[in-house]
Amino acid sequence: MCFCSKHLGEVPRGKAWALVTGSAKGIGRQYAEQLAAKGYNLYMVDIDEAITTEARIIAEHHSVKCVGRVMDLAVTDAARMLHSNTVREGYEFDVVVNNAGIFSHCDILKTPLERIERLLILHDYTLSSMCRLYGEDMLKRGKGRILNMSSYSIWMPFPGLALYSASKAFVKSFTEAFNKELRRTGVSVTAICPAGIATDLYGLSKSLQRFGVKSGILMSPQSCARRGLNAMFRGRSVVVPDWWFRLLIPICKYLPNFLIRPLRNFTMKWQK
Repeated sequence: MCFCSKHLGEVPRGKAWALVTGSAKGIGRQYAEQLAAKGYNLYMVDIDEAITTEARIIAEHHSVKCVGRVMDLAVTDAARMLHSNTVREGYEFDVVVNNAGIFSHCDILKTPLERIERLLILHDYTLSSMCRLYGEDMLKRGKGRILNMSSYSIWMPFPGLALYSASKAFVKSFTEAFNKELRRTGVSVTAICPAGIATDLYGLSKSLQRFGVKSGILMSPQSCARRGLNAMFRGRSVVVPDWWFRLLIPICKYLPNFLIRPLRNFTMKWQK
């Protein structure tokens, strides 16, 4: 595996496998695309049936093997079932990207209990179980990389984001501790904490997404995936893309209520 700056993480084409969840579109699709460009065969998992088509497109474009599996990962036995299936099918993964996610912008007292359950299972239980199961496989082989999707919102526990921010804070803390447990084993775990990304996750129109990227408010999925993979292959524990967002963390954490109130009033119309 190459770790020079230009070809970070590259492998001989088709000689290693990567598992990417939530990879039918958005950031997950970019993780899959960029890993394929680095030579990885792909095992792509998504609740969206389009995953089989996207897997075929990537396979044809990059001349690698791509398997697309339709699966709901927001149920309690999802990680165990997925791991059991991939072991039975004979797959060994050098890279696992836990990208699948659900966005929720809604006051807790207005949030359906089903959404709370599914979001916490997907972001926290399934993710930590995936790390447990595939991390053990990697440890036996003495090598492997895991990338977990956290969020910049962990420093912004604003009204309406209580559920989402808390679930992503778990991901960051879990990843940091788990990565320390695996020190000097050849296996590393990385959490990326991006701010807003120009995808359909937040329900933004395409025009607003384009404006957000041009203005620097939003990051493109391509840029987010590239930075996440670079951090993962360098063995970093936590990464916050873009230096100006890192500088804003103290401000976000201690933003006074007199500024939060008008922000809340402005964003209430987008709660759902």
